[in-house]
Amino acid sequence: MALSVGIVGFPNVGKSTLFQTLTKKQVDCANYPFCTIDPNVGIVEVKDKRVLELVKIFNPKKTIYCTVQFTDIAGLVEGASRGEGLGNRFLANIRETDVIVYVLRAFEDSNISNVLDSVNPKKEIELLNTELIFKDLETVDKRINSLEKEIRAQKKEAKKEMEVFLRAKGILEKGEVLIDSNLEQEDIELLKPYQLLTIKPRIYLLNGKKGEVDEFDDCIVMDILNEFEFSNFSPAERLELGLSEESGIDQLVQKAYELLNLITFFTVGSDEVRAWEIKRGYLAPEAAGVIHTDFERAFIKADVINYQEFIKIKDMTEARKKGLIRMEGKEYVVQDGDIMEIKSGV
Repeated sequence: MALSVGIVGFPNVGKSTLFQTLTKKQVDCANYPFCTIDPNVGIVEVKDKRVLELVKIFNPKKTIYCTVQFTDIAGLVEGASRGEGLGNRFLANIRETDVIVYVLRAFEDSNISNVLDSVNPKKEIELLNTELIFKDLETVDKRINSLEKEIRAQKKEAKKEMEVFLRAKGILEKGEVLIDSNLEQEDIELLKPYQLLTIKPRIYLLNGKKGEVDEFDDCIVMDILNEFEFSNFSPAERLELGLSEESGIDQLVQKAYELLNLITFFTVGSDEVRAWEIKRGYLAPEAAGVIHTDFERAFIKADVINYQEFIKIKDMTEARKKGLIRMEGKEYVVQDGDIMEIKSGV
């Protein structure tokens, strides 16, 4: 269930450089609009420190991290919802992502053209939201037209769905994005299959230098060019240079995890150490189903020890002797950092 993140923003704000930093995949980031025409997709390993420590202990033949899929989408222009620039192609690509990162220009550079008259991240957010709202209104109106026919045909649940879509339309018509509205969770779940753009969680990434940027709530400040230049440096090397051990990219991935309410559990052994991402609140059988669908159906029990407990001992046999490995059943709620051995009837 790889997390999918879409990188969006106006031309020349640093999207493609961010993508290169994330994936080390060379893309065309020339200084002109629409240099990225087809979406560039890259799979990035989440370098979890806990995996590194487990690898030292088990020395496995294979190590598998959680992954994040990043999609660098061509630069948006005002009027995209009406087909301006790359228009609908751009907006269609956003539909396929779980989280949207708004890359916003927060730097001054006369050598890099700016589609706006001045550096104004909040104005960029407003314009980006407007384009997504217009596209969502188009989707909502189409569904309302279909629901009118379903209600006349007395189709079950159509009336309830109509109420939700009318509420969503009212919010959008006020110029508000659905993710920031007061919609009930039940309403959001009903709307999700329609891949509305403004219902997706978003991260605001200000491309500029900390201390030189006017920050606002729920934003990440990152000097993307600086991150690119130091992208191959280890945490220790970063510290030696006076940089933070945690890169801006690490912060970005962690923020995406938080927004989607994801946690990580581990399976370990001499053959493989592996990290698995699941939704917070998953029961043990559901976590087992992420490993293999048959494991959920035939789940019997799970032997569990949390990483924080295990790392003090660093030996499974010793942990078992000391009674630190718990046997958990079908009602167990998996915790972040759990090391699990699944027992099933398969």
